[in-house]
Amino acid sequence: MSHSTVKAELDRLTAEFFAAFDNRDGRRADVDRLRRLMLPGGVIVVTGPRYLAHTVEEFVAPRELLLSDGRLTDFHEWETSEHTDIADGIACRIGEYRKSGVLDGEPYEGTGTKTFQFVRTPDGWRISAFAWHDRA
Repeated sequence: MSHSTVKAELDRLTAEFFAAFDNRDGRRADVDRLRRLMLPGGVIVVTGPRYLAHTVEEFVAPRELLLSDGRLTDFHEWETSEHTDIADGIACRIGEYRKSGVLDGEPYEGTGTKTFQFVRTPDGWRISAFAWHDRA
């Protein structure tokens, strides 16, 4: 598989990751898709403003609730820049992102950095880990 083909697949996988949280215009966020995008034993870490490490289930469950209970509406986040390194069946991506929505009736916006670790499995590329740091 060519480098450009792999890069396009990783771009698609990353876009699908960000789209999982989108509940704009009354749509239902599909946070469950993270279970399909990630390896079951994947590691998820937030470094700031407060450090926490999660399993996939520990990460997904509260976000499913937050994005469906009416507290966080019109939410989406998107990548604004990225750099991806690919070597054989592994890849690493680091990028900046923005997010926007309405949290508890108030406008909510922020920026941060996310990094993804990807692995090529027999079923295609999957996320083995991701970490992020929110700046605002």
